Amino acid sequence: MSEHSSAGLLPGTNAPRSPITAVQVVPVAFADPPLLNSVGVHEPFALRAIVIVHASGGVHGLGETYGDSAHLARLERAGKLLIGTDAFNLNQVAARVEQSLVDDAGTGGHGTGGMVTTTSLTDRVLSAFDVACLDIQGKVLGVPVSTLLGGAVRDAVDFSGYLFYKWAGHPGAEPDAWGEALDPAGIVAQAHRMIDRYGFTALKLKGGVFVPDQEAAAIEALRAEFPGMPLRIDPNGVWTVETAIRMGHRLEPVLEYLEDPCLSIADNAAVRSAINLPIATNMCVVSFNDLPPAIEAHAVDVVLSDHHFWGGLSRSRLLAGIARTFDLRLSMHSNSHLGISFAAMIQLAAATSNIDYACDTHWPWKRAEDDVIRPGVLEIRDGAVKVPTAPGLGVELDEQALARLHQQYLDCGLKKRDDTSYMQSIHPEFELKSPRW
Repeated sequence: MSEHSSAGLLPGTNAPRSPITAVQVVPVAFADPPLLNSVGVHEPFALRAIVIVHASGGVHGLGETYGDSAHLARLERAGKLLIGTDAFNLNQVAARVEQSLVDDAGTGGHGTGGMVTTTSLTDRVLSAFDVACLDIQGKVLGVPVSTLLGGAVRDAVDFSGYLFYKWAGHPGAEPDAWGEALDPAGIVAQAHRMIDRYGFTALKLKGGVFVPDQEAAAIEALRAEFPGMPLRIDPNGVWTVETAIRMGHRLEPVLEYLEDPCLSIADNAAVRSAINLPIATNMCVVSFNDLPPAIEAHAVDVVLSDHHFWGGLSRSRLLAGIARTFDLRLSMHSNSHLGISFAAMIQLAAATSNIDYACDTHWPWKRAEDDVIRPGVLEIRDGAVKVPTAPGLGVELDEQALARLHQQYLDCGLKKRDDTSYMQSIHPEFELKSPRW
């Protein structure tokens, strides 16, 4: 398939036009380490869906999203309705996606292991198509997606090292290269490997796994080991208000911000009013409907945007405008992802001036050989990734790799992400509970 084409023009205008001719939805799976979290543990494979939108003239655009079976079915339905739609008409693309979901109950397919289940259904499905259409537009016009989003304001995007409690390996498998991290010393050792390999200048710990004081001790051990390093902890909303206030006071001198100590807007507002520490979220503010009550309650300071939640890159720019209006700060949330999502995150961050913090990414936890894009474009060096300047997202599909990861999806047998059931298959006594402490 050609990456470039001469665009058709609307009659009587100089506006480009790229009618969508076909949509492919390809589920893939890639190896995932046993990373622990509040709802269980990552399964041996993470699932994603690769969306390839073909347009007239041989050009195609790439999108990436969740790979749960319920989400795949929605993507297929939306894709059929998009045939004939102009890839430059994002309003029509959004309307067709919404039309495809009229009779959908909206349950399942969140792809987040049960941690975030209140995102907008329409925006969740729209996201991959919005990204793919912008990729088409960039290729047709010969400009990077950051230009379509208003222009790059930075040529590199900072990322934080994402630390996890983890087992040495999946049960029955050999230990992985990262090794075990179940206590403060293990977390510090993991941080050293992250920094040595990628040069990160900020660190985040995924909490909600052990008792809060043990996790606070890990943060304090990181502070002692890396003086001046910006630090964050994310207990995924499993602390009570009382626990969150106590931990907030303990960690006020240490943290850059506290992420999702509690699950609800009201509880996080109560915590925020009691501590002198910014509250960040990607769990209680995950859609545009969440913004008015959160702003009114003064519940959060930092919205961890995720274009998979917010309807793609175009609507994420709308979020950035609202955040600026109401003096909210921005960063980015990450789920287990491949290179198409990573490229989209980078293009968005490049064009969003009020992303004030280093963004999250699971990129280091993915094996280098497990991706669907051609290697060499996206590399974390000194804690940052240079923004691709080639047309569109700036990455190219590796069709052989796509076929291999699709076969891996078929072979692994997983149809949805379920961290809790996997944990309970290993530790039957594990109970899903929020708040937990």
